[in-house]
Amino acid sequence: MTSSTTTAPSSGQTHKLAINRLRDRLGSSDAGAVERFIARHTAPIIEGRFATFLWRGDADEVLVRHRVVGLPDPVSLRRLPDTDLWYATIELPEGSRVEYHFDIVRGGVREEYVNDPLNPRLAHGPFGSSSVAAASGYVVPTWSLHDREARPGSLEWVSLRSKALRREQGMQLYLPARFRAVSRYPLLICHDGEDYLNYASAKTVLDNLIHRGEVAPLVAAFVPPGNRLVEYANHAPHARFVARELVPFLTERLPLIDRASGRCLMGSSFGGVASLSTAVRYPQVFGSLLLESGSFVFTDIGAEHGGGPVFDPVVKFVNAYRARPRPVAERIYQTCGIYEPLITPNRSMVSTFRDTGMEVRYVEARDGHNWENWRDRLRDALTWIFPGEQKFVYE
Repeated sequence: MTSSTTTAPSSGQTHKLAINRLRDRLGSSDAGAVERFIARHTAPIIEGRFATFLWRGDADEVLVRHRVVGLPDPVSLRRLPDTDLWYATIELPEGSRVEYHFDIVRGGVREEYVNDPLNPRLAHGPFGSSSVAAASGYVVPTWSLHDREARPGSLEWVSLRSKALRREQGMQLYLPARFRAVSRYPLLICHDGEDYLNYASAKTVLDNLIHRGEVAPLVAAFVPPGNRLVEYANHAPHARFVARELVPFLTERLPLIDRASGRCLMGSSFGGVASLSTAVRYPQVFGSLLLESGSFVFTDIGAEHGGGPVFDPVVKFVNAYRARPRPVAERIYQTCGIYEPLITPNRSMVSTFRDTGMEVRYVEARDGHNWENWRDRLRDALTWIFPGEQKFVYE
């Protein structure tokens, strides 16, 4: 966290941050300075490589919970003397995107996970919403937003009875615009499918990228989990369901390319583990894997990994794979946010994958472990895996 006298670069010179200029005006007994300041600025205030978080109201303590590895968490805000305005300044490099909440302490009672009332920008996920701090240089990708010129594909709910999982397994099936039974389509199978649709704009992304000719028209199965912490942690029945039940089920009913090169298995976090472990159990069923912030936790020595009991089967799997790495697909697109705790194990896995002879494209983002980070990587990933218009050769 920076000091209250921090300066920021501007046009080759330095100048005081806005919060410090406000403090100078308060010293001149400008009674309306805070009101004008709040009306003028959107929180957090982005100035060069600095972000200033603001909170206004009565409190005993205000803290920013940001989940950025490398910075103190939480960051304590300080109150401007004789005002109800609280502030804290952190360094936020260009292109960064950070999700955050406030903790507010009043009378010894802590209110947690409070969104920033001065910031209209929110990101959503299965556990609720978060405020978003976007540094200079970050913009929401236009291809993730609704484009009325793009012909929409369709979503339909389908299900099959899984012997492996011992239940009826439903999913949302995406068919591209202009779908034709006489054509042949690549297949994308997505773990945590409903979350990708709800929080990563997956349908909109596919509609736009296919419409623009950047991605080949494809069929996508958005599959929700049962107990994901069990089924996604190197679970043999789950892998059998995906490779031996789901792929044949879809191939028999749809005009799909019935070769590994026409199939991609994807997932984020534990879904990344599920994708890799399925491919390890059933190698060469999928030509490509798309692994976003995979929970590839491992131990070089000892047994303490810090992830708790749910990570025990993951660590056992990743340790075993690292001890005997082998090619399981033709290509892997792997990405991780540099602000998340999983950045170190993901970086370590890159050389492990490459040493097997698999082609690996690895991308880091100035972001964290969240759905908008994973959304923002989809264009680069899908145009590499299934490039559009006369670029994709199925061999």
